[in-house]
Amino acid sequence: MQRTSVIQEEWWDLKAEVSWGNAPVGQDVVALLAENDQLRRALSGRVVIDQACGMVMALTPCRRGAARNLLVDVSRQCDLKLREVAAALVATSEGEPLPGQIHRALRRALRRLHTADLR
Repeated sequence: MQRTSVIQEEWWDLKAEVSWGNAPVGQDVVALLAENDQLRRALSGRVVIDQACGMVMALTPCRRGAARNLLVDVSRQCDLKLREVAAALVATSEGEPLPGQIHRALRRALRRLHTADLR
């Protein structure tokens, strides 16, 4: 016997139609919803990281790989997640001050980047 379930999540206004054979529908639906939520969070984090990379590339003449490496370096120095550092940097475009710890780590990373370019 084949069952069809329609899942509607109002927050995203999405509809997903899922079909199964004899498997219990409830467990699969819960697993799919959890996976969708995880993917949404990952994608939203990437958007912020891409924006921050673009800011670094615009302010410092460097390529995308160097900009991302710079953000990763700052993230490691501050012991923060990459998306947290990126969000703080993007927030500066809206008038928010950059936290002191991130500011110092960013300044050190920029010095290293410029020193490497001079060699």
